[in-house]
Amino acid sequence: MNRPVHPVTFLLVASPLLFSRHVLTPAHAAETGTTTVTPSAAAQSPAKPTPVKAVTATRDEHIIVTAHLDKQRASLQPSTGASVYHFTRADIERIPGGDNAPLNAVLLQAPGVAQDSYGQIHIRGDHNEVQFRLDGVALPEGLSVFGQTLMTRFAHSMSLTTGALPSEYGFLQAGVIDITTKNGTSDSGGNASIYGGARDYFFPSLQYGGHSGKWDYFATADFVHNRVGIENPTPDFNAIHDLSNQYHFLGHLRYTADENTRISFIAGVSNAQYELPNNPGQQRQFANPSFLNSALSQQVYGSVDSASLHEQQKEITDFGMLSLQKEMGKISLQTSAIARYSSLGYSPDPLGDLVYNGIAQHAQRSVFSSGNQTDLTWRAAPKHTVRFGFQAYVERTISKSDATVYTQSGTDDDGNAEFNGLTQSIHDGTGRTGWIYGLYAQDEWRPFKNLTINYGLRFDGVDEYTHSKQVSPRINIVWTPWRGGTFHAGYSRYFTPPPFELVGGTQLNKYANTSGAPPNFQNTMVKAERDHYFDAGFAQEILPHWHASFDAYVKLARNMIDEGQFGSPIILSAFNYKRGQVNGYEVTTDYSRGPFTVYGNFSWSRAIGKNIVSAQWNMAPDDLAYISNHWVHVDHDQRWTASAGGSYTAFRKTGHPLRLSATMVYGSGLREDSVIPNGASVPQYVTFNLGLVQSFDNLFHTSFLKRTELRLDVTNLFDRRYMLRSGSGIGVGAPQYGLRRTILTGISQRF
Repeated sequence: MNRPVHPVTFLLVASPLLFSRHVLTPAHAAETGTTTVTPSAAAQSPAKPTPVKAVTATRDEHIIVTAHLDKQRASLQPSTGASVYHFTRADIERIPGGDNAPLNAVLLQAPGVAQDSYGQIHIRGDHNEVQFRLDGVALPEGLSVFGQTLMTRFAHSMSLTTGALPSEYGFLQAGVIDITTKNGTSDSGGNASIYGGARDYFFPSLQYGGHSGKWDYFATADFVHNRVGIENPTPDFNAIHDLSNQYHFLGHLRYTADENTRISFIAGVSNAQYELPNNPGQQRQFANPSFLNSALSQQVYGSVDSASLHEQQKEITDFGMLSLQKEMGKISLQTSAIARYSSLGYSPDPLGDLVYNGIAQHAQRSVFSSGNQTDLTWRAAPKHTVRFGFQAYVERTISKSDATVYTQSGTDDDGNAEFNGLTQSIHDGTGRTGWIYGLYAQDEWRPFKNLTINYGLRFDGVDEYTHSKQVSPRINIVWTPWRGGTFHAGYSRYFTPPPFELVGGTQLNKYANTSGAPPNFQNTMVKAERDHYFDAGFAQEILPHWHASFDAYVKLARNMIDEGQFGSPIILSAFNYKRGQVNGYEVTTDYSRGPFTVYGNFSWSRAIGKNIVSAQWNMAPDDLAYISNHWVHVDHDQRWTASAGGSYTAFRKTGHPLRLSATMVYGSGLREDSVIPNGASVPQYVTFNLGLVQSFDNLFHTSFLKRTELRLDVTNLFDRRYMLRSGSGIGVGAPQYGLRRTILTGISQRF
């Protein structure tokens, strides 16, 4: 029989969630003018209440103050008029894998998110213009390609915001992923887990949080060892040469001086080592079109097999954020100092890369960013809330490489280059310091109870490899004509600086008359992207516990930024289409009641570009000539994308609940070449994942050990063979296939 919940116990568990849970209700969405959807709009599986003998007044006060400051911090950056998809803590735990699932796997359950190789995701037809925020503070871009610097385990909840964004969001605007971090108040206690299974998967982790007086703290660390670090270039069950070792740490320390003042510090470390999987049976060929029939081909034939190459890549990221939050009557302020360092290093197979690609290149890139973000809210009048602030980052990027190439000995009768087997070494290196900055002001005006108008201006600039700036007007209108229904429409002018760390500073002339020569020597500097973005939609509570929404968008771009892999190092390089168009729509629905939850999303999108006007040396001359006069699909364009999921919790009112959950991801296929660049798509696919979690309260009957969880997860339940990339397309370096059926089990223990 359930015991009544002590009021203080309720505060302890629920206070930090009151605001985040409350924004999920349609009524509050109407008040704030935010269209919100969630995979489970209202339900969380209730845990068995725990009796509390005594709680001090000091502890009670700390919890209430923390909830108050959390609410005020969230009000600094509302998403008025945008589309927001929420993941509560319960939603994250219901996804197969739970906290063990990589962050991109969780985000694939949101509408408009397409899956790509190397763990990348694309939101609403953009490449990588995804902004990550921790507790509302933006994290500068880094160089991580394969791994996830941010762990799902560190998130208490998170949201994905898309659409016509208000003025406070700048730089990366395809989607804003805001992670509300765990802390010692809402996530006190510890948890140790071991997770693993197929393909040498071994994943131990540890987390602990607590609070004492005015301090609270939380830290989590894990280690990942497996043989599925990067997607398999073949459809086989196991990849060749795909070992990965990764470790991560994230910590959060806060000091609450009083009910109006809080200082917090967040730090993270990620270190990941990858083997690049091999693709057997590849032909030996490089820049020389007639290489296979040359004397050099006969000389090296048989000296190396593509199945035995040994290429590796290492990625490191460290970051820190120090924030001050202050309440001053009608004014709320948060100011943060941010620093991030990331590096990426590629080690080739010295002979294999030379034989297959004509260049064996040790490549290293790094970027260090530091800066400040300040946001201020002034509740000027009952109908007006004014917000303004700024972001500014100083960045230093360094790129260097040491390459071995064949020396060109002449040309054949057709004008093709010939090589005699002699090699030479080429060192290339560049470094540059620059900065990006943005400031904004906006007014949230409510002329009527059911109408909100949010309008403002944003000014952004970049002084790095490129130098440009822009003033961007933005406006969103939200109307709530009846209970449970919300309409919104908005326009935003966007300015997106090119990714500083991905703009190549290669000195192309050094590679002239070698096997490492590019297809052409055009190298116009990458420019900032400028967009007109239109978005409209509505959300409706159809029946109690059943919600649905529809959203449509159009982006008209000038100098649209895209990224691709060119060469063996898995280092993305940026380039521009002079003109770009992206349009699409999304439909999402969810139902949740008691032990049962179900949700589904599907989206249609088209992203096209015309005339590549920067970093042209990465492209074949024939492709450049065609694209200069024709619209083409960008390589990450996927026409149809869908996701769905559900869960059921049995015995939820006992001390041993059993949860069964499942998710689905469908993609109509990313682009590949046909007779024209990106003229076709890879075959469509659908995959299903299954999760089973058995929990036991106080299994060991001790005061120290609490809930125990046994977990079984199956990825790609029906073992579907599906292709993410075929190896052809603009900026596509190699084929990649999705993960075959993988069974993983684990045990976690709270204490």
